[in-house]
Amino acid sequence: MDTVRSLTPNYEAMAGLAVGVLGIDATGSTDVEVRAFAPSIGEDPVTGSLNAAFAVWLTREGYLPANYTVRQGTALGRQGEVSITTDSQGIWVGGRSQTVVSGVISL
Repeated sequence: MDTVRSLTPNYEAMAGLAVGVLGIDATGSTDVEVRAFAPSIGEDPVTGSLNAAFAVWLTREGYLPANYTVRQGTALGRQGEVSITTDSQGIWVGGRSQTVVSGVISL
């Protein structure tokens, strides 16, 4: 987990790439930390689509249970928390959000 939190991306070397990193606590708990890097935006503090992709892969392979919580944004001083829940309908990604910008566009 500390390794994931301490990463310093080289955005110049990553040109054209978007990279997601996930750390699972080595003690066997379901303590999960995710970071998402993209040169065009920097680091995304919470990424639902990346967490969904990780959940599909890692729950089906048995690395994570059907239901768990992810922390994201820790390295940015944010406290993002994403819940992953699996039921008969599929995998669900949830959490709280905060509106930062709101508006209307007329075309």
